[in-house]
Amino acid sequence: MPRRNPGGAARVWLAALLCLLALVAMPAAARQSSAAAGDGLRIGVATMQPGEVFFERFGHNAIVVDDPALPGPLSYNFGFFDPYEPDFTSRFIRGDMRYQLAALPLDEDLAYYRDVGRGVSIQWLDLDPRQARHLADALARNALPENAHYRYDYFTDNCSTRVRDALDDALGGVLRRQLQGRSRGNTYRGDAVRLASPAPWMWLGFDIGLGPAADRPNALWEDSFVPMRLADALREARNADGRPLVTDEVEIIAHRQPPEPAERPRLVWPWLLAGLAIAAAIVAIGRRAPRRVAAAALPFWTVCAVLGGLMLFLWLGTAHGFAWRNQNLLLFNPLCLLLLPGGWRLARGRPPGRLFHWLLWSVAVLGIVGLFLHWLPVLPQRNAAWLALLLPVHIALLAALRPAGGQRAR
Repeated sequence: MPRRNPGGAARVWLAALLCLLALVAMPAAARQSSAAAGDGLRIGVATMQPGEVFFERFGHNAIVVDDPALPGPLSYNFGFFDPYEPDFTSRFIRGDMRYQLAALPLDEDLAYYRDVGRGVSIQWLDLDPRQARHLADALARNALPENAHYRYDYFTDNCSTRVRDALDDALGGVLRRQLQGRSRGNTYRGDAVRLASPAPWMWLGFDIGLGPAADRPNALWEDSFVPMRLADALREARNADGRPLVTDEVEIIAHRQPPEPAERPRLVWPWLLAGLAIAAAIVAIGRRAPRRVAAAALPFWTVCAVLGGLMLFLWLGTAHGFAWRNQNLLLFNPLCLLLLPGGWRLARGRPPGRLFHWLLWSVAVLGIVGLFLHWLPVLPQRNAAWLALLLPVHIALLAALRPAGGQRAR
């Protein structure tokens, strides 16, 4: 009679169970292996150096998606706008500009930069396959015509902040947590004036037209509105598991244009010396020939009135929030418009009228108020240079064209 081997039967059942588990696990393992390989999908950030045209001064960037399933790498570029839209100019004036995301072949996007000699580098990122695929899919959806447009803001919602936000979304908020708590003390005004400095009219416009909101010290997160600042931040950033976010940085196009303006401290004393020198000349000439001072003041008051009126319009009539509550209104005072008739009469040797002298006092006193506001810790504005230059001029005009001097006009 044959004998049974219960231990052998158990081994047979155990082997069968292990085979079944292996068959179940094989697809999951295959999926993990495929995910580990990432299907060859690579994500990079292309940074374009500043150019010579005024709207190129801040540089540019884009997200590069290199997917083997596609004919070639794609550039997702948030910097497109249509200047031929029927309402483009009115939107620009009101601060309601519309930009859009465009997906185009990388070589096509780089052709312009190669032609004009603007340098381009790509930082390839160490994203895990899930993060890379999430970002690529999100960009593809965002580039659809119904999703591509967005409301542009120079500082808080531009081509670079859109790149930053897309990366942060793919990283699950890791990038923002690393950048939000750190600061180098930069401000929107500081970077705007620095990058615009090769064009005097441009940096003067930023420096005069920006209000106190542009002077709050930024975290590295806000600094990323400048593409080159974002590239610096990415070099130090890490993924959630501590891996450096940037694995490789490659120069694609050499930069042949002037380099990005360097950071320099803003010196006030040259402005103060200029203001005091002008004021001294006004007082000295005003003692002998107030008519000449009045004639020279007419273009100065005109410039003040025009710029002050523009500042008022930006504050009260547009969505340019960083131009609101501009304390330079107290220096480029719109009241200077009312000084023009009296100044014209005085320049021609006639009495300027009583209102003229009240307006002179008002403009000078409001300039002193601007100095007081500069010392207050609430919404301080970094306009010390303009105070140093213009406040002595307003006070000197008051001294030179005061009633007694006005009656001696000759």
